[in-house]
Amino acid sequence: MRPYLLAESNWKAVKEQPIELVILPWGATEAHNYHLPYATDIIEADAIVAEAGRLAWEQGAKIMILPTLPFGVNTGQPDIRLDINLNPSTQLAILRDIVEMLNRQGLRKLLILNSHGGNDFKPMLRELGLAYPQMLLVSCNWFQSVDKKAFFKAAGDHADEMETSLLLHLRPELVLPLAEAGDGSERKSVISGIREGWAWSERKWSMVTADTGVGNPKAATAEKGARYFAAVCEKMAQLFVELAAVDPEKRYQ
Repeated sequence: MRPYLLAESNWKAVKEQPIELVILPWGATEAHNYHLPYATDIIEADAIVAEAGRLAWEQGAKIMILPTLPFGVNTGQPDIRLDINLNPSTQLAILRDIVEMLNRQGLRKLLILNSHGGNDFKPMLRELGLAYPQMLLVSCNWFQSVDKKAFFKAAGDHADEMETSLLLHLRPELVLPLAEAGDGSERKSVISGIREGWAWSERKWSMVTADTGVGNPKAATAEKGARYFAAVCEKMAQLFVELAAVDPEKRYQ
């Protein structure tokens, strides 16, 4: 039993266990090019939060990691078979119920570890922060925690060289030969502001990519994935340790 993973813990252990920070991993279920599994975001979240949790626990952080939520916002992919969507309002309802229970039990710090680019928890945490001012509510995107360019050459953000390398490291038996993968070509918006990044419209996935990937995965290797995984887990562990230790009333200097 890893005592920082609620899924592996039991009431005998949890009943008296000090907990300074609760962590909620949140993924998605969606197609990842031709070669990666639908559970890619979940697999990544499970592995990263467990390893980062181990590192933080060994540094004395009193944390508890909840089971990963497997469905995320996929509103731009309704025509891609078995991509499962949770509307943002549904996510907010789920999150409100979780925060309510944590608050009732005196667990006043929650970190959402996000594993899916379509999830955006900032507006939700703003709203919940008003309703539960005694709670410290934080979100992070593990895929933004370290500079991908230091590990990978090909740009992308979905089933790309980075994600493929991670899965080759974590679950190679679930990755098809890269010869079977699409090249992850992305069609760019004809609107200049959107192309330049200062205007936004949700990507209609089937118009943007033919294979559901964005970014060429062909240069991916398990070795790259292992190095990147270690760097991300170290960064996440640092965040866990700092959040567990911080006094919410003294979190600015």
